[in-house]
Amino acid sequence: MTHATNATDVLNQPPAPGPFDLWGDDPGLREAVLREGGATFTTRIADYGALAGDALLRLADDAHRDRPRLQTFDAYGRRVDRVAFNAAWHEVMGTAIAHGVAGLSWAQPQPGAHVARAALSYLHYQAEPGSSCPLTMTHAAVPVVRQAPALREWADKACVFDYDGRDLPMAHKRGVTLGMGMTEKQGGSDVRANTTRAMPLGADGEYALTGHKWFFSAPMSDASLVLAQAPGGLSCFLLPRWRPDGTKNALRLMRLKDKLGDWSNASSEVEFDDAWAFRIGDEGRGVATILEMVMLTRLDCMLGSAGLMRMALRQALHHVRHRRAFGKRLLDQPLMRNVLADLVLESEAATALALRVAGAVDRAPQDAQEAALARIATAIGKYWICKRAPVLASEAQECLGGLGYIEETLLPRLVRQAPLNSIWEGCGNIQCLDVLRALAREPETGMALRAELQAAAGLDAHFDAALQAGIAMLDAGSDEAGARAFVERLALLLQGTTLLRAGHPLAQAWCASRLGAPHAASFGTLADTAQIDVALARGEKGTEGIKPT
Repeated sequence: MTHATNATDVLNQPPAPGPFDLWGDDPGLREAVLREGGATFTTRIADYGALAGDALLRLADDAHRDRPRLQTFDAYGRRVDRVAFNAAWHEVMGTAIAHGVAGLSWAQPQPGAHVARAALSYLHYQAEPGSSCPLTMTHAAVPVVRQAPALREWADKACVFDYDGRDLPMAHKRGVTLGMGMTEKQGGSDVRANTTRAMPLGADGEYALTGHKWFFSAPMSDASLVLAQAPGGLSCFLLPRWRPDGTKNALRLMRLKDKLGDWSNASSEVEFDDAWAFRIGDEGRGVATILEMVMLTRLDCMLGSAGLMRMALRQALHHVRHRRAFGKRLLDQPLMRNVLADLVLESEAATALALRVAGAVDRAPQDAQEAALARIATAIGKYWICKRAPVLASEAQECLGGLGYIEETLLPRLVRQAPLNSIWEGCGNIQCLDVLRALAREPETGMALRAELQAAAGLDAHFDAALQAGIAMLDAGSDEAGARAFVERLALLLQGTTLLRAGHPLAQAWCASRLGAPHAASFGTLADTAQIDVALARGEKGTEGIKPT
């Protein structure tokens, strides 16, 4: 007998997801951190995983929906060029910096520090990805700023675990954030086409900049690294919001970008009118000088995309565990299980490769082969992982059906955010060209890549067959037109060797689906039913959420 229900009764809907323990429910992350040398920092990472899956997720709602607002003038007509943020944004930034998301690598320089900071960045992106932009730029700018002894205080204050969001000269602040401005209207990724001019002033290293930047992210950063044309060629400069004499610098915010996603973070267009700046590195060496920052921000693009995949998967798993259709839970429907297991494989491979690159970065100062691997694997991983994030986020959204299209759920935000990392810090074509350039000009990168791939030889028949073809492909090289297929294959081989060498429980299933035969264009096409069960058992563990106390 069917009992009547009131119109307001809610049946067959999942409970609200979370709070989550983003460290405790992610075995792939925990294993990768230990494997790559971050064991010393696991307590710190675990604490942040619990925080990110609870308080930061709630703060992110306000930070995302109440978008930054441009304040060009104050009430009295004075130019202020300021961006107003919701208070939740500042709380998120303060929490992240206090836990080392921006500064851990430099504040505690010991083995594993870069791996731990990478894990913190991965966790933070799942909670509030917009703020990851100034956090990662601050982290990545430090080694560049340290090249100029006169800017030591800037570098030191960027490393402290203390956020100060006030718009004040650096001398009056406990900690600072650093940004970056490279792109101009006429050039885009072709920064050598920049037209912004830098004219030397009387003091050594000081310049006046006149020109513009078309994309200037996080304009409320206390200073930004910018590229401009000095008399000796394209050069790198630190351009602060305030001049050393305590007066406002001539950095004019023209407008904020109206973006597809990333709503919590401000991105702007700016003009410089004899703005004061200090040169870093030699004139004409701007690209080479800023390259270390770009390498680190590209690593965070990988980490962010891998984290976004994990959060999208987590949301889908929560829904299908509670929703019923056609007489049983969605999680028990064979085709849905195939889809979800496929998403687990994609997510875990992304996490493993991103943390492998972080480990190479950590060991690079003492290991030339790891340094060479980090150089080329960053571009390969940035291309592939960031390409896969939008596809996975969209599939996870579909697991929720129409509910996944509703703003009150997290999926629309994740779907909007997912394409950004593939665009930021060089689109896919730029990454592929960078791989070709590295292999041609830096032969040590090709040798390191070969060694990394060959280390997994003999561990899986599907991988071995793909490896043989991959080495032949490396020997033959690629022209520019074929670079995407070339880099995609290298990325898959890198993910395969990372999983196999780790003894990952899904390594064979991943190799069979991604290397053994062409993987179908959509998720949910795995052939091995037993491996589907293994993948789901691993993906589900811990994602139910933390029970409120």
